[in-house]
Amino acid sequence: MVIGKDKVVAIHYKLSEQGHEVLEDSHEDGPMVYLHGHGQLIKGLEQALEGKQAGERLSVTFSPDDAFGQRTENALQRVSINHVINPSKAKIKFKPGMIVQLNTKAGAVPATIIKVGLKTLDVDANHPYAGKTVTFDVEVINVREAEEEELAHGHVHGDGGVHH
Repeated sequence: MVIGKDKVVAIHYKLSEQGHEVLEDSHEDGPMVYLHGHGQLIKGLEQALEGKQAGERLSVTFSPDDAFGQRTENALQRVSINHVINPSKAKIKFKPGMIVQLNTKAGAVPATIIKVGLKTLDVDANHPYAGKTVTFDVEVINVREAEEEELAHGHVHGDGGVHH
């Protein structure tokens, strides 16, 4: 089965900054599973995967504009610690350089901690990979039809997806 709109796709990937070390490797946590054609990947990667099938590999490089965007200097903000998403509810020891997920009106947004206060964090809300030229080395693991409920919810259920 080939990758196309409304297919559930499982991939392994390595994401690296051009000329630098690996930033992410799905082999550590298992394949990433997503619903193709629903904006769950950066646009260029989704387009590059279109028409591929299980067993195929590809390597694609994206400029910052086609990947995670350019850095913007006005993305530095002071936020309440209460805005940090903490699914475990365990106390978090915040440190500069740590990447956290912030609860915003637009949903979860990654941010890098710059400075820790008693009740606030100074964060850089640029995507951690903003301003970087990145390469994705991808292996397609599996492609299947999406279930009606997955299409209605706009995301994958089950292994590698959302459980609710």
